Order: sequence, then C-alpha cells, then structure tokens
Amino acid sequence: MSPTALVWFRRDLRLAGNQALTAAVANAAAVIPVFIWSPEEEAPWAPGAASRWWLHQSLAALQSSLRAIGSDLIIRRGPAAEALLQLAAETGAATVYWNRLYSPAETARDAAVRTALRARQVEPFDFPGALLREPTDVRNSSGKPFQVFTPFYKTYVGMGVASPSDPPERIPPPASWPPSLPLGGLRLEPAIDWAAGLRASWNPGEAGAHRQLRAFQDTGLPAYSTGRDRPDEPGTSRLSPHLHFGEIAPHQIWHVASRRFPGAGTEAYLRQLVWREFAHHLLYHYPETATQPLRPEFRAFPWRSDPDTLRAWQRGRTGYPLVDAGMRELWHTGWMHNRVRMVVASFLVKHLLIPWQDGAAWFWDTLVDADLANNTLGWQWVAGCSADAAPYFRIFNPTIQAHKFDPQDEYQRRWIPELGQPAYPSPIVDHQAARQRALAALAAMKKQ
Repeated sequence: MSPTALVWFRRDLRLAGNQALTAAVANAAAVIPVFIWSPEEEAPWAPGAASRWWLHQSLAALQSSLRAIGSDLIIRRGPAAEALLQLAAETGAATVYWNRLYSPAETARDAAVRTALRARQVEPFDFPGALLREPTDVRNSSGKPFQVFTPFYKTYVGMGVASPSDPPERIPPPASWPPSLPLGGLRLEPAIDWAAGLRASWNPGEAGAHRQLRAFQDTGLPAYSTGRDRPDEPGTSRLSPHLHFGEIAPHQIWHVASRRFPGAGTEAYLRQLVWREFAHHLLYHYPETATQPLRPEFRAFPWRSDPDTLRAWQRGRTGYPLVDAGMRELWHTGWMHNRVRMVVASFLVKHLLIPWQDGAAWFWDTLVDADLANNTLGWQWVAGCSADAAPYFRIFNPTIQAHKFDPQDEYQRRWIPELGQPAYPSPIVDHQAARQRALAALAAMKKQ
C-alpha cells in the first residue's frame, strides 16, 4: 500500500463513480485530492468565460463535499507536471491517480506528465471515467474508427455499460495538509458580474447534477422521443454541463435511465449519450477536426467574412425570431436548446455563409457546456463537412422550424420581449435568396 497518494481532479468533479478516487482510497494510507489550474496547457482550447464561471462553482461544491467527509481539495497552479511533483515532494506521495481525458491537448499533456512523474520515481495510475467506453475500444469491421453513427451506436449498445461505483464514505487524510491557493485566487469568475442569468439558471456541482437528473426523470424522460424538440417545453435533460465537468458520470445516467424508465423516451435519450461518445471518438481519432473539416473538400468552400452580420447573429438581432431567441437564451443562461442550436448554426453557415469555425468559437466562449468534441461535431454536422453529417443542401427554414417546434411562440416571446414591435429588426437576409446563394456556393466548391 502506498503511504500517500495524490488524486488529480480535472473534469471529474464528483465523488461517486470516480474510478481514480476509488482506486486511491483502496490503495493508499492517505489521499490528497488536488486541482491544478493550467489553462495554458489546453491552448488553444482553454475554458471560455462561461465555462470558467461554472468551473468555479463546481470546484467550490467539490471542496465542500470533500470537507464534509474529513478531506479537502488542494488547489495549485500549473504547469501540471511541476505542480504534481512539487506536491509529491512536500507530502511524500509516491503515486498519482487521475481519470483520463481525450482532447488532443489533454492527451499530449497527460503523456508528458506520466513521463515526468516516472522520471522522479512517482508512479502514475490513470483510469477511464469521462466516457462510457474508451475511444480506442470501438472499431468498425475493418478495424478502423467509425465515421457513421448508426453502426457505431449498435456496436456500443451491444458492448454493455459498466456499473458506477459508490462514493467513498471516508477519504483517509494526511497527517498534515499541504498549503493551497484559495479558489478565488484562480480568478475564474468574471471581474464584471455578468453571470446573474447563469446563477439563476443552474446549480453546478455533483448534488446539482443529481437533482437535475431526478427532475428530468419526472418531467422529460418518459416523453423525450418527441418532447426533446420543443424548446417551449422542459423536454431535455439539461445535464450537458454536469456531464462536461464530470459532476455526474455517463454510467450513472445510463443505469438510472435504462433500469428505472425503459421505453421509447429512454431509448432516444440513451442514443444521445452515445452521440456524445461518437463526438469524442471522432475527435480522438481525427484531432485536426477541431479546426479543419473532416471532409477535405470543404476546405475549398467559399466562405464569407462579414463581421456585421456575425455580430447580429451573436447578439440575437437577425430578424428571425427563433434564431434570435436561441442566441439570447445562450447569452443569458450559457445554454441553448439542442433543436435551436441546429437552427442557429444552420443560419450562420448556410444563410450567412460564415465559417462554422466562427460559430464554434462563439459557442466555446458562451456555453457552460462547451465541450470540444461535442462542439466540433455539432458544428461540422450542421455545416455538412463531418462524418455522417447533415447534407449541405439541407437548409433549415427558421420560420417553418418555429411554427413546428414553438407553435405558440412561447419560447420566442420569452427571450424577445419586443417581438412584433418596431424595436425588433427586419430580417438581415431573405431566406429564399440565402438558400440559393448557399446552394451556388456548394456547387462552386464541387467544381474545385
């Protein structure tokens, strides 16, 4: 048994279903939980402003949960390898435990951390935890990564899902705790307080994640197969930021949903969990897709640079109510309904011909659930340039989408109080003209 172990928390900010924590408690006489703030090691995908706000709240909740069972969370600044080695020297820790992450920057950093620790005789142990399965576990019949979702989904479901572990009742503390930075010293919260809408909309942390899961079970899950497309109704789980920060494990959601609520709604929701896995599968195997289209022909697409229309889209001033309602919901709450995300993304890349990368960058900074894999796949799917993507010629009509999914205009009026008044802008582009321009751009690309 190791005398002292460090548990390096990253985006696994929970006690239950945490394999690294469970293993450390089982194999060490003392366990020191640690969080290291090193956004420079995640460049160019360091957390955006909304994500940093959430991270602050989630770390505070984790620290409180740890203290409630006699432990604590030590906070340090990076680089990660230097911080971990310094802590090991201060505490005599001989092992470091963590749960794996899978973005290109994170996998490169973790490989460097392993090498640095072993060079100083500190043994690293890493575990799966962010996904139902490792990205390397699933291959198609040719032994290659999947690029089509349906066979990926069927393979995933056939492999089964492991049961999550319970939270530890006690985490053995060290004889003395090493010094820690105060959480506020990381300056994750905005200097100018624009986060009132986020505070009113969310309860970050492990307890908040489980409350949200219970609420979804009661209101949304049974009718999820149809209700998920209605932004005017509480039909979605709103668990995406909790999943991103690891406040709840996907295994926990899978087992609660599949065992307690079998049915069409649950099956549709579990399919969405596997879509999240598909996103991570693609980014892991095709890391260049964070900035480049998976389908190389789209590198020749004739995108436009138009800062004025981009800003109108960002601020919810396009003159298309469903688009504007979604963008204002995003600005106020750090989140947007998934059906509306598809509509606003389609509008940007097809009505305005603005590159999907510009939309992905705005979402990255403003979403509390900004996840590189999900964000990348979502935008490339809408733009038609990714695996199993929506065809480029499928161009959402925002007006028809609004009539279909917000028939009483409840969602649109909730976020656009001036709707129908002179203060509301006229459409910045005509739908039919924009559709023809988009199709002409696609035809021009194909001629390249």
